Amino acid sequence: MNPSDQKLSESAVQWVVDAINPEAIVLSAQRLQGGISALVHRVSLSINGERQDVVLRQFDNAEWVREQPDLAAREAASLLRAFRTVDVRTPSLIAFDETGSRCGKPAVLMTLLAGEVVLEPADSAQWLNGMAKALCRIHEVEASDFDWTYASYCDAASLDTSSWSKHPDKWKAAADIVTSSRPPATMRFIHRDYHPANVLWSGGEVSGIVDWVNGCIGPAGIDVGHCRVNLALLHGVPSADEFLAGYRRHAGESFTYDPYWDLVTLIDFAYGPPPEVYGGWTALGVTGLTDEMMAERLDDYLLSLLNCGHFTT
Repeated sequence: MNPSDQKLSESAVQWVVDAINPEAIVLSAQRLQGGISALVHRVSLSINGERQDVVLRQFDNAEWVREQPDLAAREAASLLRAFRTVDVRTPSLIAFDETGSRCGKPAVLMTLLAGEVVLEPADSAQWLNGMAKALCRIHEVEASDFDWTYASYCDAASLDTSSWSKHPDKWKAAADIVTSSRPPATMRFIHRDYHPANVLWSGGEVSGIVDWVNGCIGPAGIDVGHCRVNLALLHGVPSADEFLAGYRRHAGESFTYDPYWDLVTLIDFAYGPPPEVYGGWTALGVTGLTDEMMAERLDDYLLSLLNCGHFTT
């Protein structure tokens, strides 16, 4: 292995080789940027003179693994289910080590997809439309028998934005809405972490969707809302609104929009410490964003949702 590359443990290297081909030689292991919750490497191997590139995700966040010891099994199952998606490529599962007994850490080994992440597109309309169409295809996958179900990330009742927001009263109103009764929603197979940094592009088209560790059954509005708040932070509320319009256009009658789910996903971002620029974006080369902008854009997006006429606050 090239000594200048990100070093993998001997146990991880051996596990990858055993899973691919006992005769394989590991040429290099390159740390992939964009994710912040796990170690992800592009591993290049030589098998009888032929090169093969794969992706290895190792779950190294001890607290996350302690809270969700089935992370590797969940991503493996999500990859197998996502592979049924029509017209959208997803990684193929090669192997997984649920407990880390072989790899050293819980891990998932999968195929490498062609393409690159685009966060600052030359053609914003094409970019937003492509992501909206791809998400619709994901939500068409049958998943009634899937073992994992959507659950909220935080307790909205304890939300406190007073340290950074100019409108803490509005956030309190949003929390009251979220903690009231949920609206009815059709359960779909959802990615649960759908946002631009998990979408690959090639030749101006979506070439794949990655990072499936959070796959589950849940309302389509959770995926739509999660992507929308990311877009609002990256490019502003109009970008989030255009994405929603594209999704509704592609989904047609299969989707009934309810901004309740936008509020749920928005509160995920407002919960806890004051907002910060997402490290995954800066690792991928995004510049010009500040923590102050993140707070302002969260406020702006909140107000746009509360002013949509759907809620009484």
